[in-house]
Amino acid sequence: MISVVIISKDEPVIDATLTAVRGQMADLAVPYEILVVDASDGRLDDIRRTHESDVRWIQFERPTGVRVTIPHQRNAGVRAAVGDVIVFTDAGCHPEAGWLANLIAPLLAGEDVTAGLTLAAAEGLNPYRNGGMLHLLPDGYLKECPTINMAFRRKVFDAIGGFDESFAYGSDSDFSWRLVDAGFRILAVPDAIVRHDWGGRRRQLRRSYMYGKARARLYRKHRSRRRRVLRDDPVVVVYPLFLLGLPLTLIFPLYPALLLIPAWRNRSAGVFTVLADHLVYGAGVLAELAGR
Repeated sequence: MISVVIISKDEPVIDATLTAVRGQMADLAVPYEILVVDASDGRLDDIRRTHESDVRWIQFERPTGVRVTIPHQRNAGVRAAVGDVIVFTDAGCHPEAGWLANLIAPLLAGEDVTAGLTLAAAEGLNPYRNGGMLHLLPDGYLKECPTINMAFRRKVFDAIGGFDESFAYGSDSDFSWRLVDAGFRILAVPDAIVRHDWGGRRRQLRRSYMYGKARARLYRKHRSRRRRVLRDDPVVVVYPLFLLGLPLTLIFPLYPALLLIPAWRNRSAGVFTVLADHLVYGAGVLAELAGR
């Protein structure tokens, strides 16, 4: 059985996501179920009733003292699921034709983990560079992936103990790092495509800050990866160092001109957008390292 798990909190766009996911089920030749783990305290009950005939809705209660429950909801969803293959996508995602069949086909053929391509809705923003396949290896596997478009066998979840609930953000990267460290491989499936509306610039800058904080936490936990950070994850080092060096502008007025290097490299992706995201991301890294 295939279990599609979607988490939500106060996101009415889950209605369209569920409609789209349900429309993909005709392409499957195996039994399936759809689960929603909802932390909205009943505020999405109208949507729940609309889909109650073929969606299992789990009302999630937020643990005391926990503000962000993303890893908690993912764990709850997998533990409630009955399928041997677990599929994750998020509220607000719009899968393209063939998404689900393409994503799970390698698993049915023996792979353990797959990750699809995540694109921005229309011409909007996308926090995942290269559609979440930035860390693609020459053999078609990924070093890590987000959970917004991911599938895996239950044995993977059981082997690494699920998601680390001490994370607010970054639990998906931690999950994929741990499964790779445990010997599993993440197969890239670029024709399993979902699109997502990530919101405006203010939301994206806040997201960049939180992702920066999360990345610093990841390296604090995964110490063995620190020696490769400059090679594998240079943004985590370069932009925090640049921000720390800004006082040098008083002595070397051309110091900010160092940004011309990444500006040139990212000229096709929107120079000011990329630089703003990376600088805010770097600020998040520094804030986490300073314990804020």
